[in-house]
Amino acid sequence: MYIRALLASGILALSACGAPTADDIRPLRQNIVFDANEVAQDLSQAIQYRTISSAFDPRASWEEFEGFRAFLARRFPRMHAALDPQDLGDGQLLFTWAGSNEDAQPIVLLAHQDVVPIEPGTEDQWSYPPFDGTIADGFVWGRGTLDMKGHLIALLHAVERHLENGTQPERTIYISLGPDEEVGGAGARRAAQYLADRGQQAWFALDEGGLTVLDSPMTNAPAAMIGVAEKGYMTVTVTARARGGHSSTPPRATAISLLAQAINAIEQAPFEHSLNDGPTRAMLQAMAPEMEGIAGFAAANNGIFGPMIRGQLMEEDAARALIGTTIAPTIIEGGVKDNVLPQEATAHINLRLHPRDTVESALAHLRASVRHLDGITIETDQWASNAPPVADFEGPAWQLIAGAASGQAEPGTPMVPFMVTGATDVRAFADTADNLYRYSPARAVMADVARIHGDDERIAVEDLARMSGFFYTVIAEASAAGE
Repeated sequence: MYIRALLASGILALSACGAPTADDIRPLRQNIVFDANEVAQDLSQAIQYRTISSAFDPRASWEEFEGFRAFLARRFPRMHAALDPQDLGDGQLLFTWAGSNEDAQPIVLLAHQDVVPIEPGTEDQWSYPPFDGTIADGFVWGRGTLDMKGHLIALLHAVERHLENGTQPERTIYISLGPDEEVGGAGARRAAQYLADRGQQAWFALDEGGLTVLDSPMTNAPAAMIGVAEKGYMTVTVTARARGGHSSTPPRATAISLLAQAINAIEQAPFEHSLNDGPTRAMLQAMAPEMEGIAGFAAANNGIFGPMIRGQLMEEDAARALIGTTIAPTIIEGGVKDNVLPQEATAHINLRLHPRDTVESALAHLRASVRHLDGITIETDQWASNAPPVADFEGPAWQLIAGAASGQAEPGTPMVPFMVTGATDVRAFADTADNLYRYSPARAVMADVARIHGDDERIAVEDLARMSGFFYTVIAEASAAGE
């Protein structure tokens, strides 16, 4: 898969040479033990609150959200008593763990409270009811176990344990629990604005996005995928206008056929796809020692073999998304009756912007692709954002995050910087944090990753203690002021 299938031609003679390896990561781990069953019981209860957010009504499912937040207050009393929890609006919680050194940059740890709904009619496809939080077969089952109440509960267990142990951080630690990540993340933007209003610039912010994949497609072995970048988000409305009237005397191009031509022209003018301007080269470099023979040599020397690697990545949908801006028509509207020519037809096209592209440059690119078509306009929807900056994947912040991940991983697991192709709450902190990281310390096979937002979402009970240990270590290591 991916670059495993690189052709041997031109490389075979070099394959005996040693490939360079990524910088060693020093594993970091505090000598603290968490009870996986205790964390699992708390996660089970958390799943039973149907905290489904709505893009149209921030108070939708309000009683469920209020119940969930009341549960957190009961279960983590030290945190709620000592860390000055504030509701910044519509249930966005921000906890402030004040540091003793005002000159030290703070850090931000994020999680979100909301989950996506269950598609109606699919409830019987679950092995256990999606909101029961069933613990069985070594897993906690239910909507939100991986995305991301498991992350949230593990984080809060780590904070509570630090408070039990009397930890007093030198740097301030903010903990942001958003209510609406699944529908745009307005809460996270409020939290980021809170820091900005106080002149706070965080050293790093850490959110979900990557995890440890036990059967990585590139190596068929474990890899800790740590997001150091994510794509921008943009939806455009393509509008086609043409003469209306009776369908018995149509013009050469109706609004709908003109719209079809525009969509085709847009798809036939793809954005640049390359290994440059993102973390893909570093991802390949980190994975190279775990890859066999020719493929590993090519990955390690991707500056030389970049074009060949690119060709292989372009063959896979998920891999192709890592190296360029994607174009996805998602909604088409037009027409009211089968014998009436619509005067207008529209399509909504979603783009996930690679860091090399911006909202402005992407819009110009799309408009240029349809310039030859009369009657077509393209406008961005109201909410669009550029990709946030790529985080440091060599310096102290990276060494801390990757070291804590390594400390909970099996020996030899590579720590892999990569780009998250979806959107996370941490993007809101692009202007108020020096580095944005995306890693949830769960372990999963690819088949379990596919359960996120789908049927039978689950998380391994044994991983929950490991996840709390990861967050405990991050807090302990970041608490000292000397980055």
